[in-house]
Amino acid sequence: MSAHQLAKSGLIFGVVAVLALAGCSLRPAASVAETLPATVSADSKLAEQVRGIIDDEMSARHLRSVIVRVTIAGEPVLTEAYGESMPGVPATTEMHFRNGAVAISYMATALLQLVDEKKVSLTEKLSTWLPEVPNSDKVTLGQLAQMTSGYVDYVPDSEFQKQFYANPFRAWTPEELYSFGTSKPLIYEPGTNWNYAHTNYVLLGLALEKIAGLPLDELLHQKIVEPLGLSGTQSSSTSDIPEPVLHAYTGERREQLGLPATTRFMEDSSFWHPSWTLARGAVQTTTITDMTTSADAIGSGSLLSAQSHAAQIATSLRGKTSKVPGCVNCTEMGVGFSYGLGVVLSGNWVLQNPMFGGYSAVEASLPSEKIAIAVAVTYTEAAFDDPAGVPNQALELFKIIGAAAAPADAPPLSR
Repeated sequence: MSAHQLAKSGLIFGVVAVLALAGCSLRPAASVAETLPATVSADSKLAEQVRGIIDDEMSARHLRSVIVRVTIAGEPVLTEAYGESMPGVPATTEMHFRNGAVAISYMATALLQLVDEKKVSLTEKLSTWLPEVPNSDKVTLGQLAQMTSGYVDYVPDSEFQKQFYANPFRAWTPEELYSFGTSKPLIYEPGTNWNYAHTNYVLLGLALEKIAGLPLDELLHQKIVEPLGLSGTQSSSTSDIPEPVLHAYTGERREQLGLPATTRFMEDSSFWHPSWTLARGAVQTTTITDMTTSADAIGSGSLLSAQSHAAQIATSLRGKTSKVPGCVNCTEMGVGFSYGLGVVLSGNWVLQNPMFGGYSAVEASLPSEKIAIAVAVTYTEAAFDDPAGVPNQALELFKIIGAAAAPADAPPLSR
């Protein structure tokens, strides 16, 4: 899938052979579940439902691997892996994969912590910290965090795509990235609409470093990773992924390489350089366990004051945004999809859902029920046959699992 297709189908929502392996986990015996207390028995039933969902959906959605974890009140209901990381290598729940847009929620949370500490305000102009950036005197830090700045997203830019696909192992600098977006006029007056733009968080990362007086990776470790005990999460300036690695495969460079549609094509994209995806210092790898832990924390606001948490999950954009001609990532927001400060709000669920380079994932929480769900998937060759692109199948699995976990408050199926 091209970066342009990602922008259309995956990154907005901060935005791939039938497997012989049915899974890598043991199913609990029915006789054991019958003797357990009611709450445990209910959890066992949910675990069986999730297994059934994965069994039913893997082949139909062309998934090479699925790693899934469900917790209630912090206690695991299910943590399992299905399929293969590489041919002949089963996926496991200990495997590391790229965090992507999950780190956007970390960056926004770190910003709000600095607000709580009275070190900065959401209404402060970007020009205070980055005066050299075009239109920085019009854009606030809060608008960057909510993606209402009006800056153009650099990912759909044709020149960026050309350079990226010519060498996906290239390490990009923040300045190289944001210049694709800031060199163009604002799409709209800041604060009057919304569009998903990686440009926002590349700029916010640079501003956060100046506000805190720390490299961004150190700031995120201090504010998020260490307090939450995310032992499997780390930032990196290279394309390395800690062992064991969940490998990803993609066919998205077919067009750029000039390959006919009839030619089979798939490549291991695990170690494509991820520097283009987010701010320097916020490019991370993680594990499925860390994803549910941070989903719980972000959703509940445990790292923030009540006021800052309310600001982060506010649904104030619902019904107030619109599509703009020529803007790939401008969208109308409603109950099914709206954007807070670094988080997606879908019904009463708080989530993030990265997708790039053959990886898709989601971490989500339903704070009222203390439910957290994390799903990470990779794709088979057949997933890339659709010219419209590959949807985030981790997100689609989450919707089904979320409906099983909270039938009275299921994730909306559409926007």
